[in-house]
Amino acid sequence: MKLYITADGTGCVMLTAKRKTGRKVMMVRRRLRQAMLTVMMLCILCVGSVLAKEDKSGSADEVTVLFTHDIHSHLDEFRNADGKVGGFARLKTLLDEARGSNPATFVFDGGDFSMGTLYQTVYETEAAELTMLGRLGYDATTFGNHEFDYRSEGLSRMFHSALENAGDDPSIVLPKFVSANIDWEKNDTEENRLIRKALEDYGSTPYTIVEREGVRIGVFGVLGKDAEACAPESGLEFEPIVETSREVVKELEKEKVDMIVCLSHSGTNEEEDKSEDEILAKEVPEIDVIVSAHTHTKLDEYIKSGDTYIVSAGCYGEYLGDLKMTPSEDGRWKLDEYTLHHLDESVTPDAKVNEELDRYKRLVDEEYLSRFDYTFDKVLAENSVAFTQMDRFALEVEEDPLGSIIADAYIYAVEQAEGTDYDKVDVAVVPSGTIRDTLQKGVLTVSDAFNVCSLGIGADRIPGYPLVSVYLTGAELKTAAEIDVSVSPIMTTAQLYPSGLHWTYNPNRMMLNRVTDAALYDDLAPSGGKKAQKLEDDRLYRVVAGLYSAQMLGAVEDTSKGLLKITPKDRDGVAIKDFEKHIIHDKNGAELKEWYALARYLESFEKNGEGISQVPQSYGKTEGRKAEVDSKNIIELVKRPNKFAFIVYGAVLCIILIIALAVRFIIKRRKKKKNMIY
Repeated sequence: MKLYITADGTGCVMLTAKRKTGRKVMMVRRRLRQAMLTVMMLCILCVGSVLAKEDKSGSADEVTVLFTHDIHSHLDEFRNADGKVGGFARLKTLLDEARGSNPATFVFDGGDFSMGTLYQTVYETEAAELTMLGRLGYDATTFGNHEFDYRSEGLSRMFHSALENAGDDPSIVLPKFVSANIDWEKNDTEENRLIRKALEDYGSTPYTIVEREGVRIGVFGVLGKDAEACAPESGLEFEPIVETSREVVKELEKEKVDMIVCLSHSGTNEEEDKSEDEILAKEVPEIDVIVSAHTHTKLDEYIKSGDTYIVSAGCYGEYLGDLKMTPSEDGRWKLDEYTLHHLDESVTPDAKVNEELDRYKRLVDEEYLSRFDYTFDKVLAENSVAFTQMDRFALEVEEDPLGSIIADAYIYAVEQAEGTDYDKVDVAVVPSGTIRDTLQKGVLTVSDAFNVCSLGIGADRIPGYPLVSVYLTGAELKTAAEIDVSVSPIMTTAQLYPSGLHWTYNPNRMMLNRVTDAALYDDLAPSGGKKAQKLEDDRLYRVVAGLYSAQMLGAVEDTSKGLLKITPKDRDGVAIKDFEKHIIHDKNGAELKEWYALARYLESFEKNGEGISQVPQSYGKTEGRKAEVDSKNIIELVKRPNKFAFIVYGAVLCIILIIALAVRFIIKRRKKKKNMIY
């Protein structure tokens, strides 16, 4: 650059102009560089946006909600008609895959994680179910009715055992336990304080907030009306789920959560007015997702009510529910994809989980099965009979060989336990609600037998309901048959499967008057020896049932509002008040458990060349224990009326008489008015 200097200062002017020109060039270049950088940034952003659209799985804008419910201690794989399915080892594999695909993955369980397999026998000491939910990384779970099966003492011990396990093992992060509809002031009893203290120690709250990838999900748990009725051992009264949910939702809205999930152990029902979770969705529309447990429903298609999605994944951990959700413009969530992943043999089990399950098996053998001289996988029998699968069981009022073999087992086991002191058992009954699994074809093990009759605990604090002995009159046995054919169509868990008692019924007759005949048979005798023996109304007959079932027989009067009455009695005819005093024991003083009776019976059958019992082919067909006569003949409809029918017939006659008198009175008045006019 040249410098020009003149006396009048024009040189300075020229210098200034040159500098201005240089600055302009520099500014242009700088702006070009900035523009190029801006274009480059926009290109990067566009490419990133395209990539994000192609794969949204890692974006917090898409949330994955995984769920299970009603696992019922099925920690290991189990057999159904299609092969081996389920199991926490397979479940762990799918959960890990989901978390790897989307960090914004949340995992919930809807309750009834316990009671259903031999793993429950270490419920109090090991808390295997809740501890394994922690190992698999579940975020939250809640109460099902079966968590109370071992009563307040057992439940309290379970929570404390889970805490102890988590304290010893950093790989266990226990799920949050949410339970919103227990009012502890209303449930302030000594036993309930045990539960409350255990929940406080565990850190349970009505709701919790789980945050992941910037998404905050508020989760709460409730237990519904029917589930409460199925938890007689809980000692608790639960608040209505709708009112409770409204209150919790208000609190969660204050917390400014992004999504609200309700773990509802209430269930759905084909009858809309009885479908508790559908009612909940309508009454509390602010809930985004209801994980609907308790009824073991498998919803292949979700139920949508407003902006609320109701989902269910069946039972026993055979399926993993999977929801892919994205936010809508209105602040709610859209369910883009709903899948029930089948945990079949195509899913590779997690080796470490299987190692942990093997450890639990050894504990079950040592702490529980050693009492019975059994092991987890000991073979009891081979079976070639196609017993009813559980998804078809008890849907219709009919005889079922699965119920028959269990009832027969009760009578056989009592005779073996009492030996020379055996007092003949006339009748054994098994309600469908206590039958938890079927007998598959192939090898039957101790584990299989336990799974069929897995409920409850005895007075000895040892898992498994014991058998009890009661006495009923012949008239009451007929009433029991009437309950089966009249009540079980609307309450499938009440269907009865008998041994020793057969009945005939007509489904077209008046409700509570459908049984036309009932008689005693020796069902354990060879086919040719099964002869009918007439029932005498006033005579006492010895009846064997599980502890829970016997207690329910005594509740028939209250349930039927006094229309039906069955009073279990002792051998002297005195009404029983404490059923635990009538538990059947063997010669060593041990309680005779329901599942053990079945196991012993399976072992008793004729052996093959290898010394293994073979389930008799006679159980492959019905034997006339419940015979239906489908007739609309007027004589068949009204013959042999019982007391209830006489009451109804009398009421109908009274109504007809009243109507006739009223009509006659009206006619007389009209005639009188007519005569007055003329």
